[in-house]
Amino acid sequence: MDSLRVLHCSNSSSTGSTLPTQFKFFNKTYSNDTPMNRRVFLPRRELRFLDQSRQYSRIVCGASSVETREEGKREEKTGSRLRHGKVWLRVRLDHQVNFGEQVLILGSSKELGLWKKKVPLNWTENGWTCELELRGGNAMEFKFVILEKDQQKMAWEDGNNRVLNLPKRGRYEMVCHWNMTEEAVNLLPFGSEENVDEFGDGTENGSTVVDVDPSLEVDTSPFVQQWQGVDISFMRSNEHRSRERERKWDTSGLEGLALKLVEGDQNARNWWRKLEVVRELIVGSLQSKDRLEALIYSAIYLKVLERLIFRELELISSRKDASPQEVLVIRKIHPCLPSFKAEFTASVPLTRIRDIAHRGDIPHDLKQEIKHTIQNKLHRNAGPEDLIATEAMLARITKNPGEYSEAFVEQFKIFHHELKDFFNAGSLAEQLESIRESLDKRSISALTSFLEYKKKLDKLQESENAVESRAIDLLMNTLQSLVSLREAIANGLESGLRNDAPDAAIAMRQKWRLCEIGLEDYCFVLLSRFLNSIEAVGGAHWLAENAGSGNVSCWNDPLTALMIGIRQLGISGWKKEECDAIRNELLSWKEGGLPRNGGEDGKTIWALRLKATLDRARRLTEEYSEELLRIFPQKVQVLGKALGIPENSVRTYTEAEIRAGLIFQVSKLCTPLLKAVRSAVGSEGWDVLVPGAVVGTLVQVESIVPGSLPSSITGPIILVVNKADGDEEVTAAGNNIVGVILLQELPHLSHLGVRARQERVVFVTCEDDDKVSEIQKLKGKYSRLEASPTGVNICQSSDNSKDGITAKQLSSNGSSMFEPSRPHQFSGSAFKPPGTNKRGVVALIDADTETSGAKAAACGRLASLAAASDKVYSDQGVPASFKVPAGAVIPFGSMELALAKSRSTETFESLLQQIETAKLDNGELDKLCLELQKLISSLQPPEEITENLLKIFSKNARLIVRSSANVEDLAGMSAAGLYESIPNVSPSNPIIFGNAISRVWASLYTRRAILSRRAANVPQKEATMAVLVQEMLQPDLSFVLHTLSPTDRDSNFVEAEIAPGLGETLASGTRGTPWRLSCAKFGEAVKTFAFANFSEEMLVLNSGPADGEVIRLTVDYSKKPLTMDPVFRRQLGQRLCAVGFFLERKFGGPQDVEGCLVGKDIYIVQTRPQPQ
Repeated sequence: MDSLRVLHCSNSSSTGSTLPTQFKFFNKTYSNDTPMNRRVFLPRRELRFLDQSRQYSRIVCGASSVETREEGKREEKTGSRLRHGKVWLRVRLDHQVNFGEQVLILGSSKELGLWKKKVPLNWTENGWTCELELRGGNAMEFKFVILEKDQQKMAWEDGNNRVLNLPKRGRYEMVCHWNMTEEAVNLLPFGSEENVDEFGDGTENGSTVVDVDPSLEVDTSPFVQQWQGVDISFMRSNEHRSRERERKWDTSGLEGLALKLVEGDQNARNWWRKLEVVRELIVGSLQSKDRLEALIYSAIYLKVLERLIFRELELISSRKDASPQEVLVIRKIHPCLPSFKAEFTASVPLTRIRDIAHRGDIPHDLKQEIKHTIQNKLHRNAGPEDLIATEAMLARITKNPGEYSEAFVEQFKIFHHELKDFFNAGSLAEQLESIRESLDKRSISALTSFLEYKKKLDKLQESENAVESRAIDLLMNTLQSLVSLREAIANGLESGLRNDAPDAAIAMRQKWRLCEIGLEDYCFVLLSRFLNSIEAVGGAHWLAENAGSGNVSCWNDPLTALMIGIRQLGISGWKKEECDAIRNELLSWKEGGLPRNGGEDGKTIWALRLKATLDRARRLTEEYSEELLRIFPQKVQVLGKALGIPENSVRTYTEAEIRAGLIFQVSKLCTPLLKAVRSAVGSEGWDVLVPGAVVGTLVQVESIVPGSLPSSITGPIILVVNKADGDEEVTAAGNNIVGVILLQELPHLSHLGVRARQERVVFVTCEDDDKVSEIQKLKGKYSRLEASPTGVNICQSSDNSKDGITAKQLSSNGSSMFEPSRPHQFSGSAFKPPGTNKRGVVALIDADTETSGAKAAACGRLASLAAASDKVYSDQGVPASFKVPAGAVIPFGSMELALAKSRSTETFESLLQQIETAKLDNGELDKLCLELQKLISSLQPPEEITENLLKIFSKNARLIVRSSANVEDLAGMSAAGLYESIPNVSPSNPIIFGNAISRVWASLYTRRAILSRRAANVPQKEATMAVLVQEMLQPDLSFVLHTLSPTDRDSNFVEAEIAPGLGETLASGTRGTPWRLSCAKFGEAVKTFAFANFSEEMLVLNSGPADGEVIRLTVDYSKKPLTMDPVFRRQLGQRLCAVGFFLERKFGGPQDVEGCLVGKDIYIVQTRPQPQ
């Protein structure tokens, strides 16, 4: 879809309201410039000034004696009008209309337009209102009308005209209801003197409304071009009223910062006090864990701030511990700041409009309109509608040259510029020019270059005969110059803000910050134009065709545009290192072109590498959106209800923030590129982990967890899953799940993939947006899923259809009755109940299944096979040599000894007995699991265990503590990833080391582990845990091998999945894909199926503490040999294949092998029977 940037005002009243006004930018067409205050709530507020004594007060025009006299006669004149046969009437229509519609009133009196001139009503939370001065003692007829969104059609009330008999004088209000034209009209006295007009003018013009001529032409600002509030009406008497008394606060259920903010808003009846509330909220949380929460609430609540808050925001941004989330939220506040340049903080700011309103060279009616529509409104409750009114007035007075004096017009133009400056609503070019004098020579050169390219581009956009190629070249030059300029400004802002910075420095820094953010916003516009140009030449189809023919040079501009977009996100503070890595990769693939050697097809390798990086870029944008969805909606809901913000504004707030940001355009740019590259490699967005054909009801869930399935569906289910972390049990959500469609990438040999294969569940992933949309159309319908290495098909199926159903769904007589997978049955000899351990520690070479579990026993055998592997070669002469890290085992029974020593055995056995029958639905199982884990985690192993380990390992050795249960690494029950492994510990720190051992013991009783054993019919009391302690390696790469192809069951190939750094990247639910290779056992062929795109690698450094933690570093795959060097990739694939095939023969069947590459050495750390 095209980018959207429409300025939407959720509170379009032009009267003084303190309710926030939300601006959302969603537009297909773009002006040649961008306003500087995008994505904002702009609350209406009073203008304040700052004098030398730091005392704040509302601005009054005391310099004018005329104004002072008029102000002094205000109450007298108002009362005089009422005494001379006038009725002041507030009309309220208790009715709400659709977004974009406007309510009008027409009637028989002159004040109601004599049925010809429409009088607009103003929107409030309680309905539509207007205030009228009418001639007393008369009768009049009237009706309400709804003006539709297109401003062309009008809907009248049904029934007869309403009739109102007016009293002779007084102040009243009445409430009407739509289409109830026969309802009784009750005129209620309008209470107190505080409702008297504060800025009455004493004229007899009443409430005459002068409509703005829509045909007026003026060089409007982008801010005004995107305005979609109500049209401005010019008034000759002051109708502005404070709406603060109409506000309703609801503090029920609020607590903490939200309560503090809402109570502060309720008690602060002027805008300065509201600013103080927010400033105190931010300053008070500066050093606390609530800092992000305070920023979020401030971003939602306050969209106009003053210098002290700006200072605090800048200080937080420059802190080393500022999180990406905090920077993200702060950037959403900055564009909403008013200017606090000296001219706006002087004792009499914006006095020019007062002088204009009292000029002697303009007509009296015009003078009154300027005074009451602009001057008094600004002084009482300034808002963005004041800029709209000013620009409309400017259009009016400049329409006919010579109609008004040049001096008056010139002064009004200056005021218009000042007002734009105050609201920071000036164009990007205007804002950039305002900082020119503060830039260094290089930055000035970048500024000049950008403005020149921008001017040329704008001129070309206006030309009907623009050549497309020239337009794209100019667009790319403008983007490149924008990057250079924004980098220069961002570098200048990196120095931070001194605590003693003078006001002038803070004001200039604000200008720099707004320019930097404005350039980001303009990049949004340029990328949108670029996307349109790509679509114009064929979009994804055109790119795919060129890639298929080997012409990848046409990808240069799209890749450059994406690099620029990614770079902009990094400058904005969103995961800078990740942005740099993605940009480096894209640059490498762009400059490298098609690979010309290495034995594999160059076009395929180019496309696969690019696909990996594009997936990574798309993931970056998704994480940004997910973060906004995590931090904003709930808090928007809280404040929206408490502050009375319209429900529609609350509901669409976060979506608007996402769609209005640069991240949206970057995501959109990724879409055609990914679609084209998938087409080039033939994936079409599908990836098959477990092939097969199944039928079932299609159900979509967020994740695979118990209780996520509707109880109403009892037959077979095909599950569509939004997210997975890689450690789920498929059947934990329900034993009637026959297929899974995961809407994200997942390693084939991840634990989830392995368990799906073991549980015989057809498993595919889908990342193509179009296909996801088609899948979602089948929700709730009985569907058929077919997955094979050649492709995936999903379609609606009849309930009784058995065509294509796999053996899993067929009964012995061939009927299509659904039958869930039968749980695996194990012989009792496989499980050894806890016994008494007297040996303390078992050497790895002596480990056996009975004392140490299948995993440790396999490692012991691996240790003996490693010596023999040095002499083993494949038929092609590739060595099968490998090493095994040194190790030892804390055998079965050690945990039970620790329990007995702490006198906790009875409690342990009681909890274990309760867990056996605990229920899922009421949280009983979760509670018992936590209690049991807490109990075991508190244990410390006997001292003799540590002493014995120190005889095997040096005191400063870095070790990894791993599980070796009697219920894992068995044929038919791998339990892969079910239990804990703790890396980077040392016996030199007995407390951390002991805690690592107890954590592994406790992992026997996680919720997933309990449910897994239930599904396998293994009694909980029969499960026991040994602990495998091994030397901690520092791998360059980690891998998982399957010696039988898991997708097509081909025994002639070994499939490898490889990740950078530690193997936990593959084992955990880290989003991303590994390198995926298929290697021939009886030949030299190595085929690449995928390139890695994990964002981080986990490492252990020798210089760091042995505290059970690892470090995470961002990965740049343009520097990884496995991605860049085809020879290295082929040779490593062949070596892994030789090792895997050797182990398959020695262990007597297909193996699931885990290992790593350290330097040039291959280490094997585990092998188990491959799930069938």
